[in-house]
Amino acid sequence: MDGSTIYALGTPVPSRAAPGALSVIRLSGPRAADALIFLTERHAFERGRSARDPALPEPRFMAMRTIIDPVTTEVIDRALIVWFEAPRTETGETMAELHLHGGRAVVGAALNAIQKLGFCRMAEPGEFTRRSFENGKLDLTAAEAIADLVAAETDQQRRQALQQMDGSLRRLYEDWRTLGLHALAHLEAAIDFPDEDLPTGLADKVKIDITRLREEIATHLEDRRGERLRDGLHIAIVGPPNAGKSSLLNLLARRDAAIVSETAGTTRDVIEVHLDIGGWPVVLADTAGLRDSSDVVEREGVRRAKARAADADLRLLVLDASGDWKAEMSELTRLGGWNGAQDIVVVNKVDLASNDATGDAVGVMSLSAKSGDGLPELLARLERAADQLMAEGGAPPLTRARHREALMEAHEALGRALRAMEVALAAEDLRLAMRALGRITGTVRIDELLDVIFRDFCIGK
Repeated sequence: MDGSTIYALGTPVPSRAAPGALSVIRLSGPRAADALIFLTERHAFERGRSARDPALPEPRFMAMRTIIDPVTTEVIDRALIVWFEAPRTETGETMAELHLHGGRAVVGAALNAIQKLGFCRMAEPGEFTRRSFENGKLDLTAAEAIADLVAAETDQQRRQALQQMDGSLRRLYEDWRTLGLHALAHLEAAIDFPDEDLPTGLADKVKIDITRLREEIATHLEDRRGERLRDGLHIAIVGPPNAGKSSLLNLLARRDAAIVSETAGTTRDVIEVHLDIGGWPVVLADTAGLRDSSDVVEREGVRRAKARAADADLRLLVLDASGDWKAEMSELTRLGGWNGAQDIVVVNKVDLASNDATGDAVGVMSLSAKSGDGLPELLARLERAADQLMAEGGAPPLTRARHREALMEAHEALGRALRAMEVALAAEDLRLAMRALGRITGTVRIDELLDVIFRDFCIGK
């Protein structure tokens, strides 16, 4: 940090089409309170305020003030101001806020007035949150949770972001670091003080701790709930041509997202729409009809459909009720577009079938994409499937690719530590694992290792 005082609009930029009722400008830095004085002081003295009603109110108390241009003394707005003393603030620095009327002219004039002060600069993207991290107010996982909360589009995304902001991931990763640091301290003690009376069975205890840590990280890496929740649960609509896949996509999306035609092979590429199903973010993909074809372009579409189906968290297998849908299902299994695991079979066009097309088939959903019959039941089934895929486990879920990369590095280093023939090599690999874990939260401190060594062993007594 450069020690400067920064400012930025903390609410959406007002527009001509949608002006806001209020706009908030935030300041952070050593001269944040000075900025409020210069933006209100001259007018305050002109009004003859008493000492009990100064330009700058008590910290953490909002007060009504007239905001002025510090150069021309022109009145900009009548607004609320508040300031907060360091270090008990969001960024750890002195902070201030101007709660203005939300018009474009008011906001523009206020921002211009702050710029005229000469000792404030416009904040870089994310700089308020970065200052919070650098001043020890939050760790990197909490900072990422703030970004996730701002970007949350569903209730479940909001809940996960709040859980991570409260420190669920940080506590998990710090518990792992504590376990690893204890094991590392034991190894370092065995290396540096071989003549001391160290506890018996030390090597076995270290091995048990490293094995436990590695297994817990492996289980965490297998959990895809957090990434699914951030990026969306991927559902692929697969099936033969003309079964009504595009019609189903449009029905679920409630708009004409895909072209619907009676001509087989209309869909050649994957078409995606983003939905909210039961609070879960969903990426629904319409794929090309699965069949053997001599057309080069259609064959490429089938290849992409199979790839999307293989990568999807859930598949909707759409079949035509007016034909032999059971035979079609067997054919799709041969073509590799459906494997039956975590899939939902939807028999469409029941309005064209002469009788009950699904009969007593277990787990098969009946639907008419044309009339919407069966849609509520299908949506309920999709919501249950999403609930099962995203069911809460004992530990908070992994949320970001950055975390996964660091955890994989730690997992590999722990494996090398278990296989190492020399204590020094095991200690180095364990140190690398702890460094990788520390990168997730932004905490890598050597003094922690020294504290553990001198607390656990009375060396040099």
